[in-house]
Amino acid sequence: MKQRTCVLIKPDGIEKKVIGQILTRFEDQGFQLLGMKMVPVNQEKLENFYSEHKGKTFYDHFLNFMLSGPIVATVWEGEDIILRSRQIIGATNSQEAEIGSLRNLYGTDNRKNLVHGSDSSISAEREIKIMFKESELCLNNSLDLNEPRQTKVP
Repeated sequence: MKQRTCVLIKPDGIEKKVIGQILTRFEDQGFQLLGMKMVPVNQEKLENFYSEHKGKTFYDHFLNFMLSGPIVATVWEGEDIILRSRQIIGATNSQEAEIGSLRNLYGTDNRKNLVHGSDSSISAEREIKIMFKESELCLNNSLDLNEPRQTKVP
């Protein structure tokens, strides 16, 4: 079943300069990138995005970490992408993540764990709407490589 997911590259992923490696893992699975942007996030947007964690002991510390730098927000589409992307990403605690997963390779701990990935299609829909306007998504971005591309010449 074709699905969409929201993947955020967290401030530690940007600091470690592994954005390209992360994007490549998703492209190598045949997933289609529909949107991407690097943005500073504000507290209101983050509180909305992570609202299910409000009141948990780690929440304030986690929000401060997420506010420590910009993030790269992406939207991907593909067959069973929710489950498959969670396998690529690995367990929440980087120290317990599967060998070869992104969090195992580049994460630090339970919070500085490199990336966020939607955990369900309902979460993905909500998260995508928080991070992207509909006009920021390229919903028909596949190219027919047999057709010449038309370009405007000034």
